[in-house]
Amino acid sequence: MRAGVVGTGFIGVVHVEALRRLDIDVAGVVGSSPERAREKPGLPEPYESYEALLADDSVDVVHITTPNHLHFPQVKAALAAGKHVVCEKPLALTSHETAELVRLTAESGLVNCTNYNIRFYGQCLAARKRVLTGELGRVFNVHGGYIQDWLLLDTDWNWRLETTQGGALRAVADIGTHWLDLVTFVTGKRIASVFAELTTVHRVRRAPTGPVETFAGGGEDVERVEREMSGEDVAHILLRFDDDARGSLVVSQMSAGRKNRIWLEADGTEGALQWDAEAHEQLWLGHRDRSNEVHWREPGPSDYPSGHAEGFPDTFKQLYRAVYRAVEAGRMPDEPDFPTFRDGHDEVVLCEAIAASARDGRWIDVPR
Repeated sequence: MRAGVVGTGFIGVVHVEALRRLDIDVAGVVGSSPERAREKPGLPEPYESYEALLADDSVDVVHITTPNHLHFPQVKAALAAGKHVVCEKPLALTSHETAELVRLTAESGLVNCTNYNIRFYGQCLAARKRVLTGELGRVFNVHGGYIQDWLLLDTDWNWRLETTQGGALRAVADIGTHWLDLVTFVTGKRIASVFAELTTVHRVRRAPTGPVETFAGGGEDVERVEREMSGEDVAHILLRFDDDARGSLVVSQMSAGRKNRIWLEADGTEGALQWDAEAHEQLWLGHRDRSNEVHWREPGPSDYPSGHAEGFPDTFKQLYRAVYRAVEAGRMPDEPDFPTFRDGHDEVVLCEAIAASARDGRWIDVPR
């Protein structure tokens, strides 16, 4: 099996590294230009264009890690070329586009994955098992958040801040959807309605005139221009689930000191659990009438024994292991054990409901 990776930014490099750890041959990459792609150390030789990658019959799977506005046309072209596809989130900018991609994959039978890798932390899989086997009783409350600080300063910049490239929602679409996907995965519940408040802290940012790598900042010695901002820096979202359970989510990319914290707590009638990415090897279990517990990651879908930490890069490896089992079989499983384009579609539908709620100031039902 051979893969091609489109996009050579931060996350594109992560895809390449994870594939190599699984002994998947990465035939090549596509950057904004072959010259810029060659500047990244350790990457395979770039294709001259995306079209050249798609024309390579030896490539079985295409990984899309480009800016959001390119996902829909690039995924559609890959499917038309008969390639299996792994696409970064969001799958596309609108639910109309994502619905078309779901339809195309259903017709083609090609393997498809939306890259919600957070599911594949070992303790997230353990949390799901505990919830779905009834260990917590009836889960009636789920709360948590996803917070970072990489856009705290008004000089911090990235293409995600441009609505033409990133879409109307920014923090929610970029990191909030990871939490929303995780909570539905762990609990098995569907989010039925939302009430959202979105906040733009920096109404004006001072953007560098040249390109900036994700998480790299921009430095103080570069030329800058003022840019008006409309995308949210912070979001607070209330949730109602289809079984009448309740939830709440805070999203921020401006929380000083929080580099990449995602956490989730579920409260049930028989107990509670909490997982935090800043202590990702541990799962906290809460009890009413006996001592609380902290469980370290146990043997399971992992490559290292307990006490030998598996972290963020390993979630990509475990996700792609599942995806490439399906690629090797030549078709989508009847019950995929990885997030599919349908999951990517559901998250875009949810984002549209969140945007509508923030705009109208009321609860919005999430269409099925």
